[in-house]
Amino acid sequence: MTSTAPALTTTAEPVVPGQRGASGAPAPVSAPRRRWPLDVLACAGFLALAGWLTLGLWPDPDTRTLALNPPDQILYEWFLAHDTMLWSGDFSLVSDRLNAPYGVNLLANTTVILLGGLFAPVTLAYGAATTFSLLVALNLAGTAIAWYFLLHRTLGAHRIAAAVGAAFCGFAPGMVSQSNSHLHMTAQWLIPPMLWCVVALARAARSEQTHPRRLLLLGALFGLLVSLQVFIGEETLFLTALTLAVVTVVYVALTRPARLVLARFAAGLFVAVGTAVVLLAYPLWVQFKGPQSVADGVFSPFYFSADLASFTAFSPLTLAGDESAARLTTGPAEYNTFLGWPLVLLSLGLLVWLRRNPLAVAVGVGALAMSALALGPQIMLDGRRTPLPGPYRLLMHVPVVDGALPMRFALAAIPLVAVLLVVALTEAARSARRPLRIGVPVLVGAALLPLFPTPLPTADRPAVPAFFADGLWRRCAGDGDVIMTVPLPTPEKPCRCGTRPRRRRRSGCPRASSSARTAPAARPPWASAAARPRGSCPRWPAPAPCPRSTTTTAWTPARTSPSGTRPAWCSPRTPAPR
Repeated sequence: MTSTAPALTTTAEPVVPGQRGASGAPAPVSAPRRRWPLDVLACAGFLALAGWLTLGLWPDPDTRTLALNPPDQILYEWFLAHDTMLWSGDFSLVSDRLNAPYGVNLLANTTVILLGGLFAPVTLAYGAATTFSLLVALNLAGTAIAWYFLLHRTLGAHRIAAAVGAAFCGFAPGMVSQSNSHLHMTAQWLIPPMLWCVVALARAARSEQTHPRRLLLLGALFGLLVSLQVFIGEETLFLTALTLAVVTVVYVALTRPARLVLARFAAGLFVAVGTAVVLLAYPLWVQFKGPQSVADGVFSPFYFSADLASFTAFSPLTLAGDESAARLTTGPAEYNTFLGWPLVLLSLGLLVWLRRNPLAVAVGVGALAMSALALGPQIMLDGRRTPLPGPYRLLMHVPVVDGALPMRFALAAIPLVAVLLVVALTEAARSARRPLRIGVPVLVGAALLPLFPTPLPTADRPAVPAFFADGLWRRCAGDGDVIMTVPLPTPEKPCRCGTRPRRRRRSGCPRASSSARTAPAARPPWASAAARPRGSCPRWPAPAPCPRSTTTTAWTPARTSPSGTRPAWCSPRTPAPR
């Protein structure tokens, strides 16, 4: 009988450290020496690399910003500052602090509520800019550390192989590019613990002496981790669930476990689903049915789809990359598919070599499937749209699923490629052939070296206008009034040639260039994608009329004055008629 738990081995009866044998007795493994200093050294290396990549923010986070995506950074800093209200009892999933007086649905936006709550003491003591800079680095390092322990302690990989795979999971080109203000996509350090629960459930289901209580506890823990991830990044959770489903189906089809094993495994998953449903019932109702909810995605999958040529290109944020490759994607935060031609060729070759290893085949098929979905509903090649349809058409107009950006499906292929590399390094180390023991590590190093990341570009943060910093706005507006800046902000790139709009998009509606799922902070509050009125342009709705008790003051930055009297340019508009 074959195990349903992945193991880094090609034997018919996979046994890894900590796994029980077919009879239910512990597998006879030798007691290895504890080498905690080596684990600590690996973790310190990940932290040092993350700190080096974000070095430009550390001289003074309040005056520095990520040069490639400052608007989203401002938005996330607002989220982090708002999340401090979790500890004061003034927090709500629908906030009126944006898009006044209607408010915004926070779960319909890419908020990181759990991160903001955990780091609230840092935010209150040093400011949201410091918390943001800290999270950019910790998300990368934390993801790599979590994958290191999963690969080494759970799957039994050698420390060096586990460190290589974990480094790719945490610092791949897609992860580094998403670090440009997309905290909800880089905070993936809960994904390895979730996968540990899946592996532990499979191993427990395989053992005949497993007590049902263990399945219950593992399922409950899995459901709890899923619930926590919802308040960090739902898009990452969705991609993980879809990828895990593909890998599990392929692995089960190859190993053919007994029906009793599948039944026990399914029982544990049922407990996980039940736990998550209980914990997330109200938050999900608020997100999809509550005030200012968004029933579907607001971004066109024809725009946010990966270019087929980008898979063999090098990210501009790597050693081998340059700015010429940036034309193959929508922005500097979406280099998700830039794996480089050496790694693409090596991965395909390793998949052929390890075709008898169920785990290698499962992760290889999963990586190919997620990469294919990243191509979107219509395949693009070298910046030109071809007549060939993409596999993503199967998911179009599916509720909830349609809200994910196709090009980000490639992010789920990153850990799958990493596992494939770890399996290859493990098999090469066990091989009796000297060319394999030497050649495979050399090829892996040669494919990964061009992808070594470079520091994130940073710039000086523009100073807050004196009109707001010195409190002059209080002379122009009282309680319930709204101040709107003039001129109104407009998208840097209103349209993209060759793109096909969504069917529900009105003719003439401009397309924004930002890749975040929420409106950048530079836009007016009424332009929030999560709070747009039904039937309006998905990205740029017209401002709602002022309520009867609200006046609107137009403020032109060039006309600010530090005078002590009420400035002449503070001219409240007449309230809207009843």
